[in-house]
Amino acid sequence: MDHKFSVAPMLDWTDKHCRYFHRLMTKHAVLYTEMVTTGALIHGKGDYLAFNQQEHPLVLQLGGSNPAEMAQCAKMAEQRGYDAVNINVGCPSDRVQNGMFGACLMAKPELVASCVGAMLDTVSIPVTVKSRIGIDELDSYQFLTDFVGTIADAGCEQFIVHARKAWLKGLSPKENREIPELDYPRVHQLKQDFPQLDISINGGIKTLDDVRYQLQLVDGVMVGREAYTNPYLLSKVDHFIYGEEQPVLSQHELVRAMLPYIELQMEQGARFWHIARHMLGLFQGLPGARLWRRHLSENGHLAGASSEVLTQALALVPEHLAE
Repeated sequence: MDHKFSVAPMLDWTDKHCRYFHRLMTKHAVLYTEMVTTGALIHGKGDYLAFNQQEHPLVLQLGGSNPAEMAQCAKMAEQRGYDAVNINVGCPSDRVQNGMFGACLMAKPELVASCVGAMLDTVSIPVTVKSRIGIDELDSYQFLTDFVGTIADAGCEQFIVHARKAWLKGLSPKENREIPELDYPRVHQLKQDFPQLDISINGGIKTLDDVRYQLQLVDGVMVGREAYTNPYLLSKVDHFIYGEEQPVLSQHELVRAMLPYIELQMEQGARFWHIARHMLGLFQGLPGARLWRRHLSENGHLAGASSEVLTQALALVPEHLAE
C-alpha cells in the first residue's frame, strides 16, 4: 500500500460518508477511519467497522493499550477487509488518557511494542503507529528515537509522526493541534536515522506543493484539516503526487455523483445531514461558496431534508466559474 499521501483520521469527521466522498476525488490516497476504541469494538452494540467497498485503500485507527484486546480487534479488522490497522499514540484528550491510549502511550513504548507484537502475531495486514514527536517534558530527540526504535524492534515498519509534541495537561485537543510548535526537521532526521522504516509526516501541511517538498525528505505525507475543510484539494492528488493523467470530476460533477449514494444511504436509515455536512467546503474560494454553505447549513439538518437540498444549493454556485 503506497502511503505517499493519506488523509488523517479525524474524530467526528472521517466517517464512512466522508471517506466515500473523498474517494470520488482520489483513487490513490490512503483513507483512515475515525479512531475506534477496543472497548467499542469488543463490547459496543453498533457496527463500528462498517465501510463502503469503494473506500480502499482503507486503514482502521484503533485506540487501546491491552495487547490481547488490540490483537482481537486487529483480527476483527482483517476479517472485515481493512488494508491495515493503525495504533493511536497521538491523541491528547483527557478521555483518551483516562482510557490509557493516545499520546500518553508515548511514555510507555514497551507497552506499545507489546501491542504491536501481539497484533502482528495475529494478523497478516500491516500494523502501523501514529504518534507525536514527544509529550510534555519528554520531548528530546533521543526520547523520540528510543520510542521508535523500541516499537520497530517489535516489528512495526511504518510510522506516521505528527510533528508537534502534545501537552497532556493544560491544553485542549484543539490547542494541541495549534500551539506546540511544528518541528518538521525532527521528523526528517528520524527518516535519516531509520532509513529502513516507512516514515510519514503530519501536521500543518496545506498545499500539494508542501506535500511534494516533504516527499523529498520522508516517505509519505498525511494531511488532516485542510483535506476536510478544502476537500477539492484531493481531486489533484492522483495527478500531482501519483503522476496519473486521468480527467478529474468538477465540483458540480462531484455533487451529482454523490446524489445516488445519498439516496441509497437514506433508504438504509442515514440522515441527509450526516452525509452532506462533509461537503460544506467543496467550493471554498469560489464565487457562490458562501451561498452553498449557508443553504446546506440552514436546510440540511431539518427533518425531512433530502438530496433536493443539495440540488438547490448547487444551483446557487455558477458552474462555469467553478470549473
